[in-house]
Amino acid sequence: MGRRRGIMSQRFKEELAKELGFYDVVQKEGWGAIRAKDAGNMVKLAIEMAERHLANRQGR
Repeated sequence: MGRRRGIMSQRFKEELAKELGFYDVVQKEGWGAIRAKDAGNMVKLAIEMAERHLANRQGR
């Protein structure tokens, strides 16, 4: 079975990690080294951003 393709682009994940303050860990040790809490916060932020984007589109 092949690797599952992620929904978020690499660039978007990196930007989220920078905003949340753990991008240095990603650079040094890779995505597998981040804490579960950081991964959860990253997903939460991505969802919040998507919800804001959808709300702005619907408000047009």
